[in-house]
Amino acid sequence: MVVLSVRSSHRRRYVALFLSVTGFIIYRHFSGQTGKTRISRSEGLSVNSSQFTLGGEPFRLLGGSLHYFRVPRAYWKDRMMKMKACGINTLTTSVPWNLHQPGRGDFQFYGGLDMETFLHQAVGVGLWVILRVGPYIGSELDLGGLPSWLLRDRQMKLRSTYPGFTEAVNAFFDKLIPKVVPLQFKKGGPVIGVQVEHEYGSFAVDSDYIAFLKEALQSRGISELLLTADSHEGLKSGGVSGALRTLNLRKLNYDDIKYLEAVQPNSPMLVMEYWTGWFDGWGDLHHTFPPEDMVAVVREVLRRGMSINLYMFHGGTNFGFMSGALANRSYKALVTSYDYDAPLSEAGDYTPKYHLLRDLFSRYSNGELSDMPALRWKESYEAAIMYQHLFLWDALPFTQEPFKSRTPVNMENLPVNNNNGQAYGYTLYETTITTGGFLKSGNSIRDRALVFVDRSFIGLFDYKTVELAVPDGKEERTLSLLVENCGRVHYGRTIDHQRKGIVGDVLLNTVPLRDFTIYSLDMTQSFIDSLYRAPWKSLPNKPSFPAFFQGRLFVDGYPGDTFVKLPGWSKGVIFINGQNLGRYWDVGPQQALYIPGPFLNSGINQVIMFEEMEADFKIQFEDAPDLGMTVDIE
Repeated sequence: MVVLSVRSSHRRRYVALFLSVTGFIIYRHFSGQTGKTRISRSEGLSVNSSQFTLGGEPFRLLGGSLHYFRVPRAYWKDRMMKMKACGINTLTTSVPWNLHQPGRGDFQFYGGLDMETFLHQAVGVGLWVILRVGPYIGSELDLGGLPSWLLRDRQMKLRSTYPGFTEAVNAFFDKLIPKVVPLQFKKGGPVIGVQVEHEYGSFAVDSDYIAFLKEALQSRGISELLLTADSHEGLKSGGVSGALRTLNLRKLNYDDIKYLEAVQPNSPMLVMEYWTGWFDGWGDLHHTFPPEDMVAVVREVLRRGMSINLYMFHGGTNFGFMSGALANRSYKALVTSYDYDAPLSEAGDYTPKYHLLRDLFSRYSNGELSDMPALRWKESYEAAIMYQHLFLWDALPFTQEPFKSRTPVNMENLPVNNNNGQAYGYTLYETTITTGGFLKSGNSIRDRALVFVDRSFIGLFDYKTVELAVPDGKEERTLSLLVENCGRVHYGRTIDHQRKGIVGDVLLNTVPLRDFTIYSLDMTQSFIDSLYRAPWKSLPNKPSFPAFFQGRLFVDGYPGDTFVKLPGWSKGVIFINGQNLGRYWDVGPQQALYIPGPFLNSGINQVIMFEEMEADFKIQFEDAPDLGMTVDIE
């Protein structure tokens, strides 16, 4: 009884002590970059003639890019600690509007999109942050990170002061910026700079646009240093008064530096994007950048007293359908991996680039670098055997209500998802024909379509194949076109024209097809989860395609990272426990998809494949990546 009495009498003191200690820890996190030194918060990142200052002290920015939306939340801190151990002092990350706002009025800042937790974790590791808030961020994302529902407006002019666009930007910033303001440097947070848009100088269709964004940020409470980032050609037209112009490059061209000095004299030089590697397109080779060549440029940048940010330091993965596409000369969709040949691999492993950079950055560090975190074990699991089959047409009852239309309707303008349209995946268009002949797409298929007559495959449309022969027949038959959005272009002036599905007339013997029934197959997790009620059948010897295949992966013990290989499969999408890992395609270069351990369960894991044309009926799990045959970047 005495002990109980003593505990009761001191309860308030213990609570007060606990709160004091907790408050002190939080204060130390926010009062200094590492907790070892105090820094004045009265003056943020500032431009003083030829150098930056932070808190009134000279500061050289050694940055690295890391995208929270391309890395499982459970691995955020691991990747940050590896950056810190390399000598990085500043993390740059981009804010993907399309992921945070998948529909008007629908804002998502939780789970893997919990930006605030990500920034708080940067504080704990001891990293400053430059936040690239867009609204356009590029980053090889579908539509450069802009939401596809903007394209429902036929007059839409993206990246401009067109009222429909600025109204949407304002609504997004009204939600986003209040989350950023308290995390700014002068308020005790990690954010030392905010980038306005991205490489607007290469687009530059509206001279008032960057000024509008600057005002939109500052009027909502952004008070830290503003920056713009452009290549040489865009430096002049991409900037705005009151924001520091910075340079994007791979090779150190002295003319670029002189030009930036001429456009922006008496200012420190920051290479905002030094490209450590490159991204890959389907059907290409895997791009690599020799480590010695990459580090040689970094060494020269630092020798000249400049600051630098490595894009990417860790690339991660284009999970789901987030990858973009190129439209240089011809359309080229991007692969699922965003390894980027970066210093940290897609799975967070150290590379030769990492070790060379760590050796270099150690010479510019104020103290000893922290120890390199241990690597995570990679696993090779027993193959998953597919044991159930679901024909595409048997899955249609589990889609949203089909839409009937006299003329074809593009994905974005379908009356689905609370009238936000369809963003990603496939769309099935069906109509009735009574004759054979020649079917002509007229470049109205975006981006690829499998074509069927009475559910029998007759050929495919893409950007190169625009005409197909339809077998003769006078009776009524069903013509079906399964159209895939392979990824919207993420860069360039065609960005306003990225509507997907069937975007114009398709002709059968010069007569436009009419009277469509349209099914939205956006492959969301809720749709995949709903398929447990579908009429799955035991796997036949000769299954019909396209189809869903179901199997199981067994994990004994704590799940580790692994890589799924698909020899004998053609093209499709893979889901693990309802999570969309991304697209696979036998044209390469990528031969294995990364599965992070946090996506797996100990014990049974559900595997669902959506395969378009051909299947081997089993998938393999290996302990090493396979990004395909390589080619050096010139």
